[in-house]
Amino acid sequence: MDNISIQGAKIYFEIPIFGGIPITETQVNSLIVIAVIFVLCLVLTRGLKVKPTSKRQLVAEWIVEKVEGLVKDNMGSKFEGFAPFVAALIGLSAFSSLSALFGMYPPTADLNTVAGWALLVFVMITYYKIKANGFGGYLKGYTKPFALFTPFNILSELGTPVSMAFRHFGNIVSGTVISALVYSALAALSTAVLGWLPGVLGKIPFLQVGIPAVLSIYFDVFTSCMQAFIFAMLTMLYIASAAQPDEEG
Repeated sequence: MDNISIQGAKIYFEIPIFGGIPITETQVNSLIVIAVIFVLCLVLTRGLKVKPTSKRQLVAEWIVEKVEGLVKDNMGSKFEGFAPFVAALIGLSAFSSLSALFGMYPPTADLNTVAGWALLVFVMITYYKIKANGFGGYLKGYTKPFALFTPFNILSELGTPVSMAFRHFGNIVSGTVISALVYSALAALSTAVLGWLPGVLGKIPFLQVGIPAVLSIYFDVFTSCMQAFIFAMLTMLYIASAAQPDEEG
């Protein structure tokens, strides 16, 4: 146990044979989420037929159709190949956040996770801007409408991945913190209100029954799915916008 240290909500495991490289709880849980999604994909796509005869294939086709429709509606027909990437973003984000329902530390509650996704999207945005306008046109875009605006345009560009990362991270963490605070407050309130009950009954936190479950439906389920959808939507809109050539270019 000497190779394990606790920092905040994360547990770091050090691997001596690799020079003491730390493996965080976020990394472990992310791998678990990826493995779950991989197994789910295998189950849904096993034994596919031209004419669907199983509910599994119907579910798989429904998911594919919905994602392809989402990409086509928001990015256009030329970006239909982005459907797998968008599906992966939604799946990773949603399943990572929903892992909190099973007592796991959600990877999306770690800024490193969502910041990595945001940086990947930022690189893709930059690539499509250069592809659409050329490298010279891309640099020229920072000087519009006047050269004086160059520093502000650079800050605005860098603000894209920052805002995407902190929006996702902030919503997931705030839900986790609020749920924990309410859970603790209910325990204290239960002791104050029902502590007069005799014996063991006075120590049972009755008020913690039911209410945290209702909060979990919103913070752990609704918010998780909503943030996954928003992150994917922003990704599609930013990339599609970046691929449009500058009118003055």
